[in-house]
Amino acid sequence: MNTPNKLTVARMIMVPFLVVFLLTGWGGEANRYISLVIFAGASITDWFDGYLARKNNLITNFGKFMDPLADKLLVCSALICMVELDRLAAWIVIIIIGREFIISGFRLIAAESGVVIAANYWGKFKTVSQMFMIILLILDFGGVFQVITEIFIWLSVALTVISLLTYIIQNKKVLTMQN
Repeated sequence: MNTPNKLTVARMIMVPFLVVFLLTGWGGEANRYISLVIFAGASITDWFDGYLARKNNLITNFGKFMDPLADKLLVCSALICMVELDRLAAWIVIIIIGREFIISGFRLIAAESGVVIAANYWGKFKTVSQMFMIILLILDFGGVFQVITEIFIWLSVALTVISLLTYIIQNKKVLTMQN
């Protein structure tokens, strides 16, 4: 297994630890900072594994499948924890997770016809905004940070919807393909 794929697996292994530290008192007062380090570390591996795979020509079928899955697992787990912690409304998480299911299904339909739907900039902006939003929600500082957090929540929702519509509009031919 190459280094980018090991980073992807490491990101998946970090998810249960993130959930434990977000939802339990195991770390005491340090829970939010432990959670922050886990989430930020996992988020950085997302960028780093892609960079290494492209730079060193280490792109594999495992990586193509597991990297997006690891990203979704990380983000969706953190978002669900935020609902449990009463820091994020469930309807927001449903929109974000729903978008991920729709795009994944869309990509599966396209793949059956030999079409690859690559990530676009809207999807990348969406991911970055969600990661910043989650970091702010983990920190939960309140005050002026609450305003910044709210801005990132609404930005993430907007980019989630925009990226969904962009993928569908740019790839609408996938919906009419026959096997």
